[in-house]
Amino acid sequence: MDLTPYVDNLRHELAVAADAGGDEARALAERLTAPLESATRLTLLNALSAAMSEVTRELAPGSVDVRLRGLDPEFVVTPPPAPEPFLEAQVPVAASAAPAPPSPPADADDGAMARINFRLPAHLKARAEDAAAAEGLSVNGWLVRAVSTALDGGERLSPPGRGKESGGRGFTGWVR
Repeated sequence: MDLTPYVDNLRHELAVAADAGGDEARALAERLTAPLESATRLTLLNALSAAMSEVTRELAPGSVDVRLRGLDPEFVVTPPPAPEPFLEAQVPVAASAAPAPPSPPADADDGAMARINFRLPAHLKARAEDAAAAEGLSVNGWLVRAVSTALDGGERLSPPGRGKESGGRGFTGWVR
């Protein structure tokens, strides 16, 4: 990003303001603009750095960095990492007390992602984090799996005779 037009614009505005004060003010403004150029560039860099810090907070875990190349800043955008694919842990059937949760249907993973803001009480967030950590998943991966299972109706997790097909009322889920 070239800062020269912005510095030149400030110099011009100072000259216009000095014209109202007469010849002495105009001469003083001309003498001050050259030494103020570096201070002006530094102030603009500080403002840009602060703005990119705010952008980075909104982009997290991605970031935007400001780098200085010569006299002008350069922006370096680091996008958030791509979500990790869902990998089920390989647990022997004999060691598992509950059936493994269903994997998402093959046609459901078209690669497109949508972002939502999700608010939940702090005690549920802590429980979700604990459950995800226990299964070696990110919280996002764990929530995606939980939502997928809930939308499937949990039918694949229901014991025989307890699911929708039998007309009975049952509960599905995980127990510790």
